[in-house]
Amino acid sequence: MRNTPTIAALFLLGATLALAQEHAARGLVLEVDRAHHRLVVSCDSVPGYMEAMDMPFDVPDATQLNALKPGSVIRFTMVEHGSNPSAKDIQPIANFEPEPAAAGSLSALNSAVNPSSTKPPVMIGEAVPNFTLTDQAGHNVSLSQFRGKVVALTFGYSRCPNPNYCFRLSRNLAEVERQFHDRAGSDLVLLTIAIDPEYDQGPTLARYAQSFGANAKSWHFLTGTVSQVHQVAGMFGMDFWNTEGLLTHTLHTVIIDRQGRLAANIDGNQFSARQLGDLVKVVMKRPA
Repeated sequence: MRNTPTIAALFLLGATLALAQEHAARGLVLEVDRAHHRLVVSCDSVPGYMEAMDMPFDVPDATQLNALKPGSVIRFTMVEHGSNPSAKDIQPIANFEPEPAAAGSLSALNSAVNPSSTKPPVMIGEAVPNFTLTDQAGHNVSLSQFRGKVVALTFGYSRCPNPNYCFRLSRNLAEVERQFHDRAGSDLVLLTIAIDPEYDQGPTLARYAQSFGANAKSWHFLTGTVSQVHQVAGMFGMDFWNTEGLLTHTLHTVIIDRQGRLAANIDGNQFSARQLGDLVKVVMKRPA
């Protein structure tokens, strides 16, 4: 009789383990709660199991949270057991697109040859320095004028030949503008910074903005001198190089909160417009 509780406990444990299901998953990190060992992820769909959605996960191995931040693209194993799903085997997905990799190599070489030419990028939670550029309507636009609003920012240029680079990142902003159309301009501002400023200015920049259906009151396409654009790009670790008339560049999409602090810096293009919208929504829910 003394063994009965032990046998019952083992039976219950076996039944619980049998009910647990594991699925390979992938998504964009929205929130990291290291104190409570939790993670919120905007997940891709898992064929035959669930649609794309944002979900909270317990993370039993809290050390796996150390390298994560809002905007990290990850793959992981989803363990479904009752109402408390957990995540394990979490691995950040590196951006291996050839052009961004080449731009990163050029920047690393430049830093090695001339260390004083580069400054460290703004880190998550730090204030983003103010900058002023010119938009598609010819107006001066400063980041500081959007204090109290959430800012979603990316980079691009009109002659970019790869549709998965500049075009895709700005299309993501277009989808976000549509999703939050009732708050665009009043609570959310979009910025696309032209990294080919010698060409993308005046009517050319205006046509580039029109190609995405940009509302000039809520979505500013910005240009300036090459030096000014390099300075702003450097704040976010965004590299671009003009090599024989062609631009080689990295890919970054940035979210800045209402206090002007960096909330997320997504490296690469391995995320969807829906996931970017989920991240914007999380930042917009923060108190002003």
